[in-house]
Amino acid sequence: MKKVFLFSIFLLCGLFFSQILPSALGSAYGTLASISKWLMFICLAFIMINVGREFELDKAKWRSYTTDYFIAMATAAVPWLLIAGYYIFFLDTGLSWENNLLISRFAAPTSAGILFTMLAAAGLKKEWIYKKTQVLAIFDDLDTILLMIPLQILMIGFKWQLFVIIGVVCILLIFGWKRLSSLNLPQSWKSILLYSVCIVAAFESVYLISKALMGQDGAIHIEVLLPAFVLGMVMKTVHNHSQEEERASSFISYLFMFLVGLSTPIFIGLETGGDGMPGWGMLIFHVIVVTILSNLGKMFPLFFYRDRKIQERLALSIGMFTRGEVGAGIIVIAMGYQLGGPALIISILSLVLNLVLTGFFVVAVKRISQSVYGVKE
Repeated sequence: MKKVFLFSIFLLCGLFFSQILPSALGSAYGTLASISKWLMFICLAFIMINVGREFELDKAKWRSYTTDYFIAMATAAVPWLLIAGYYIFFLDTGLSWENNLLISRFAAPTSAGILFTMLAAAGLKKEWIYKKTQVLAIFDDLDTILLMIPLQILMIGFKWQLFVIIGVVCILLIFGWKRLSSLNLPQSWKSILLYSVCIVAAFESVYLISKALMGQDGAIHIEVLLPAFVLGMVMKTVHNHSQEEERASSFISYLFMFLVGLSTPIFIGLETGGDGMPGWGMLIFHVIVVTILSNLGKMFPLFFYRDRKIQERLALSIGMFTRGEVGAGIIVIAMGYQLGGPALIISILSLVLNLVLTGFFVVAVKRISQSVYGVKE
């Protein structure tokens, strides 16, 4: 619970400093922004490698996962489409429909790490709810990453660079599936941080070199989400729960959330498409509505797994409410396309609100599950 609370605090601190540092530092702020951008993507790669390391499947039984994948895909898609529709039809964001689709994708991924810890501590690690939440959360994140590809296509249009990006994506996916959990690579936090630096350096170099040769319109931009996730996939996972590893991973996650907030454009008085930001009262209203829609969309599993009790399905659905670093990573990518205005601020504040509510979600899941299975701590 402490970790979730600190996620919110660091994100809000970054948001606060993003509004005062540009004027306080003046021309020096550009240097700080460049450094923070590089650090932010390194942290994002670190996080996604660890997400990929949790992707453990029995390839011989892949057909048994198809139903889970499609349920996870829908559980990621429904909140995304609800919020995209809300932004397009009920909020004057000043953004095109494809931009709204991209920025609203933050609501798709689930961050169930805290939930797993709490359920395990409650003696529920061997129960259906724990195993199914774990599978759906991983597929949920995978689907979020994969769907970023067509969204990126919408952003850059049908150019020849598109075929390069699709080719790289296909190679990564084939490599990830064929070598799933097979490579014995060092997995200390220092090693994973080194891999993260190399991934960011490699793909940023491709972008900068292609930009220098062919200009901004000809640049090849491949997000770090998928390469980092695939690297984590192919690692033969070694779980190291030492205090040093936990502290280092937590620090990098906190730093990432702070940097996400710090990267937020100045929104007080910002104009988007000729329209100013809504007042704080209306802004808070939109944040509450978006948060409700994002969680209602996650109730999709309630209508499936009919062989299980409705309490189990309800607990599973509430467990999918939890959000975290992957959702923040989507917001980072949206900012990379220079998206801003009300939709960006509402998305960030909605993520903060959901993080604050995570403790209540976890307690609800734990209590419902314990009542079903008769397990006591």
